[in-house]
Amino acid sequence: MVEEPTIGMMFDSEEEVFSYYKQYAKQVGFGVTKRSRRLGDDGNVRYFTIACLREGKSKSKASNIVRPKPMERMGCKAKINAKVSLDGRFTLSSVVLEHTHVVSPSKTKYFRCHKKLNSRVKRKLEQLDDAGVRPSKNYKALAIEAGGYDNLPFGEKDCRNYINKVRNELLGEGDAEALRNYLMRMQQKNDRFFYVIDIDEESRLKNVFWADARSRAAYESFGDVITFDTTYLTNKYKMSFAPFVGVNHHGQSILFGCGLLSNENTDTFVWLFETWLKCMSDRAPNAIITDQDRAMQAAIRRVFPRANHRFCLWHIMSKVPHKLGSYSQYENFKGALLNCVYDSLTCDEFETRWQQVVEKYNLQENAWLCQLYGERHQWVPAYVKGIFWAGMSTTQRSESMNAFFDGYVGPKTPLKKFVGDYDNALMRMVENERLADFGSYNKMFPLITLHSIERQLQAIYTNEKFKEVQEEFRGFMMCLPSLLKCEGAISTYEVIDRVRVSGDFIKEVKYCVYFNDTECEVQCTCRLFEFRGIMCRHALIVLTLVKDVKELPSKYILDRWRKDLKRKYTFVKSSYDDLSGNPKAQKYDDLCNDFSEVAFLASDYNETYMTMKACIRKLKEELLCNGLRSESSLSSAPSLHIPGAYSICNEATDGRYQKCNKLRSPLVAKSKGKPSSTRKQSIVEKVVRKLKLTKVKK
Repeated sequence: MVEEPTIGMMFDSEEEVFSYYKQYAKQVGFGVTKRSRRLGDDGNVRYFTIACLREGKSKSKASNIVRPKPMERMGCKAKINAKVSLDGRFTLSSVVLEHTHVVSPSKTKYFRCHKKLNSRVKRKLEQLDDAGVRPSKNYKALAIEAGGYDNLPFGEKDCRNYINKVRNELLGEGDAEALRNYLMRMQQKNDRFFYVIDIDEESRLKNVFWADARSRAAYESFGDVITFDTTYLTNKYKMSFAPFVGVNHHGQSILFGCGLLSNENTDTFVWLFETWLKCMSDRAPNAIITDQDRAMQAAIRRVFPRANHRFCLWHIMSKVPHKLGSYSQYENFKGALLNCVYDSLTCDEFETRWQQVVEKYNLQENAWLCQLYGERHQWVPAYVKGIFWAGMSTTQRSESMNAFFDGYVGPKTPLKKFVGDYDNALMRMVENERLADFGSYNKMFPLITLHSIERQLQAIYTNEKFKEVQEEFRGFMMCLPSLLKCEGAISTYEVIDRVRVSGDFIKEVKYCVYFNDTECEVQCTCRLFEFRGIMCRHALIVLTLVKDVKELPSKYILDRWRKDLKRKYTFVKSSYDDLSGNPKAQKYDDLCNDFSEVAFLASDYNETYMTMKACIRKLKEELLCNGLRSESSLSSAPSLHIPGAYSICNEATDGRYQKCNKLRSPLVAKSKGKPSSTRKQSIVEKVVRKLKLTKVKK
């Protein structure tokens, strides 16, 4: 129990007075604040007052007078005054104990002055935040550990405030400066880390691109096909997140670098593509998948003139209801259009069906359909299936990458937080690939047939790709091959495939398979191998059941799907940023690990428990006597700001580095489409707003 304050009580320092009165306030049930103080001629404190938190009168700061905010102050007189005595100590000169409000000891933990985060809690919050755990989950975990929310001397908001404080101290004040500091740290850790920052005349951030060393190395193995998408907003400046995404040997999305763009015009895309191409040693991809953005198309034609450019088929078909939904025969037209697009095996077949559809429904003059037809070489499956797309028929890879980052970043994420969250997502991506590697090396799917080709692919393909192979072998039972003709060494077979469309409805599709006995070459009109790199069931049934081929030729085995190859990029370590790994925090973690082992050993018996408690008390007293504080913030870190000019690109351009003054945060980018409308105001709000404007003018 803390003694009630009385006039004449003596204390050695101002801090001791405040600590005593705060403990008394917590016991009684009210909050305290330092209200006033007076300094002497020597600059030392001569007199000060500590009052109840609800002293004085509050003045409403609400912008809307009809919706006032709750006020805390209500003129409470409870306080203590302390003045310096002749011996230099502080004496209580006046004491007021009566309050004008109800006090409650059970609710004192909600007062700001009584909230307390000790060093252990602070460190745990930092670690959970680094792991991507939301603050609400952090607080719940602490409550479970403490035995309930009542046992925590702080609230969820205090946890959020501390996490934000740590982020700000570690990353700096400005968003743009924080991002540049992050990129510089990464480049210092690994000279293969690449970044370029585009700024305007006012030294304000416009666009930025970066790629870590592992992503650059992975591009050498899987950079033949990429997807690019900018439909995902990542931060409070509405800058578009522009990832370059490919697919690895497990069919997983893999990142080849990413950018943040302030706008989406042709010049911006040209800047980004040229920067990315330089990052990848001027090696352009063979194929690119994007949406139908005109500015993006123009930039791709300029920077990647030889690359095969395909539009996202899903995006195109999703626009059909919006463009033609009001048409009287829409449902019938939609079915005919889907059959035309998906069931046409050849370009000529598509051309014939398309003309029949538009003539039947009298849509020859529809501008949108005319535009689609003019661009048919870039989206219709019959035109693009002869090109290798690694199984990516849409921008699903970029969209899945956006969904992957969605667990870490959001539309209101500031740049200073994005850099840390980006690292967390990247680490998770690498870990997922390693887990898949482990699974492919240590587990195998059992064979479902006796064919030696299945056994051959089981031994060399990753599990995910072998599952796709097995799906084709499983389709044997739905296929019926028959010989059409033989011309020398080339045999032509017709394979009837029964395809389940929906429910119990099954349709028959006829494919032609060509086999060259001399070269042991096979080709199917479905073009699955050319498109996905996986041999189709139609070709496999001819090879195994008809021609009795025991081993698949090496030209039909793609290295990009193999698990038995050592790829260079797996030996490259990503330069993740350890935002919380300052020396003080590392020492703290090391000591906690040692203490946890000691606690585990000492908790078995009561005698060892009491002995250890005594040792800890003694050690704590010795540390305090040596002037070390028992509780210290682990959030402080040495400033990462390097005075002077910075290089905007970590690689010299024309033998020189570009330089600029302090980098400023970007302006909020203008979004596409109709601007969001403002909320309709009530009559009272309009009157109040008018009165405020009148006062300002006066």
